[in-house]
Amino acid sequence: MQKIPFTQKSTDAELVAGCRQQDRLAQRYLYQRYFGKMLGISMRYTSHQEEAEDVLNRAFLKIFQNIGEYEEQGSLSGWLATVTLRTAIDFVRANVKYRQVMDFDNDRDIPLDARAIDQLYAEDLYRLIQQLPPTSRAVFSMNVVEGYTHPEISELLGININTSKWHLAEAKKQLREWIPKHFHNGETTAQKAAPKNNHLPELGFRIANPVEK
Repeated sequence: MQKIPFTQKSTDAELVAGCRQQDRLAQRYLYQRYFGKMLGISMRYTSHQEEAEDVLNRAFLKIFQNIGEYEEQGSLSGWLATVTLRTAIDFVRANVKYRQVMDFDNDRDIPLDARAIDQLYAEDLYRLIQQLPPTSRAVFSMNVVEGYTHPEISELLGININTSKWHLAEAKKQLREWIPKHFHNGETTAQKAAPKNNHLPELGFRIANPVEK
């Protein structure tokens, strides 16, 4: 059977087929195609872009090792996002020391200004979220962005529900203070800084041959 010459124009289905055959070129093009979109997920759970890229590389390693589990009738982007999110949550659990007991006598949900958020570029919002303390950042991202409930966050992160609620309230309080200041001068970070280059990222790791269990 003739080998498919993979290119940047190859379809997702063709690249997935190549990844299942452990074709390095197919892996590279799939990685480059979804790098930016998946990076947005990992950035919400890390402190800076280098750390986010490390988490994303771990996610893609899992993706390539488990590509056979992807069912092609489903959304490839959705499946990649699920793996990336789970990898980011695993990273948070492994690297953050949580306060298991926390005084929580204020159960009010602090709203964010939707108009202010709308004026921010995704890059700017990611940078603000990254400035939150690790646990508050994780809880905020899981609840507000991903839609997890506090009981679900409690189970996934190994913290109690009141602790989760406290971190969400603290994250919203901090963001309410930061967002107006961020575009006070009418110009966001994304508008001030033009991209230095637009080259595609290289695969950030090497794929080893699968180990038989």
